[in-house]
Amino acid sequence: MYEEHFGLKISPFALGPDPQFIFLTDKVREALAILSYGASARKGFIQLVGDVGTGKTTLLNIFLDWLRERGDSAAFICNPHVKPDEFLDLMWADLGIDRNVPLKSQMLLRFNQWLLDRYDSGRLAVLVVDEAQQLSPEVLEELRLLTNLETPNHRLLQIILSGQPELETVLENPALRQLRQRITLRCRTTPFTQAQTCAYIQHRLRVAGAAERLIFSPSALASVHFYSKGIARIVNVLCEQAMIDAFCDSSDRVTANIVTKVARDVVGSAALRDATPAQRETLLRDEEKVGESAEGMQVLKRSCL
Repeated sequence: MYEEHFGLKISPFALGPDPQFIFLTDKVREALAILSYGASARKGFIQLVGDVGTGKTTLLNIFLDWLRERGDSAAFICNPHVKPDEFLDLMWADLGIDRNVPLKSQMLLRFNQWLLDRYDSGRLAVLVVDEAQQLSPEVLEELRLLTNLETPNHRLLQIILSGQPELETVLENPALRQLRQRITLRCRTTPFTQAQTCAYIQHRLRVAGAAERLIFSPSALASVHFYSKGIARIVNVLCEQAMIDAFCDSSDRVTANIVTKVARDVVGSAALRDATPAQRETLLRDEEKVGESAEGMQVLKRSCL
């Protein structure tokens, strides 16, 4: 469809966590370093917080791939709406541990021995919980108790709690103070800056096979950042729809006008009403004179600085 029109080999803005499109900002690198250090040093609880669409799940997938490459064991739970015993069953199943004993106490003894075997062989056992802000206090307390499985020096199970900023509010509950005190490391994902949004879009286009030409005009890039507020997921949605609209209009360039039209459907017309007069003028300027010339490329380069 629009991919051929723009000279692309694949769709550049699909929402799936495709590893070939990974874009590592300094903040993402910092978070990955904290996760890998915390797990390797057997710190127990680690907290990852970020707003919706800022790349937490993608970051976790990178981290899980790193664990698999090392030969470590990991469970990834993304459905927090379960009871404590159901949560444990999901964890054990994902770790490949059969629950063939009737009593929970027997299963916990078996799990402790399984963790000790991993520890003796130098391998990690990691539980990653996504959308952790939705966990019930009962499940959170069960998780805290799991960290009591330890040697004199190290926690046997490493637990990553990943969630939206509401997770921090949940953990402020006085009833969860013992769990909160056990969180030794914290990291965060954040929205892109304007320069990062520009670089992110250009990176994905380049991976998809784009030639060195202006598919998105400089003001279109600024518009995408303005309407998305640097949220990667919204950047993807805006860019893909804008490219489809440009294709339908037989245009070889995405302009700010196209992005603005798309943004009314994606993020709502309130975003445009909230813009200052100066922002409106910048976002809606006529860009017919910004072509694929060397001057145009310099404009694009400056917009990414």
